[in-house]
Amino acid sequence: MTDHTPPPESLRLRRGTRLLVVKFPGRDAWELPFEYLRVFSPSAEVRGHGGTQDGLPKILVIGKENVDITRVEPVGNYAVRLVFDDGHDSGIYTWKVLRELGENFEDYWRRYLERLERAGVARQPREQS
Repeated sequence: MTDHTPPPESLRLRRGTRLLVVKFPGRDAWELPFEYLRVFSPSAEVRGHGGTQDGLPKILVIGKENVDITRVEPVGNYAVRLVFDDGHDSGIYTWKVLRELGENFEDYWRRYLERLERAGVARQPREQS
């Protein structure tokens, strides 16, 4: 099955606020925190070799409150690779994945925070840039 998600009109890094701003045609722009993109990486390292469980990655990634994106690399005409300053660079963010992460941000983030709480993990304060 071929994915027909159109490419975004724009992708902008806002380093000061650690946000990737993604604008798809005919939609408002989504401001996706770098931390969110890192903990929801589509890589097998994060999602496991079976994808997700109810939209959440199988692997609970912690300690990424201050992660930065150092590069955004195009992958063909269907995706980008986000290179993070913690060395993670194996996630290929297809247009479909970016759209899903934008559309579901509030729900996914809330469930991620609940999962951290159940695991007894506290998020660290973000450093000011």
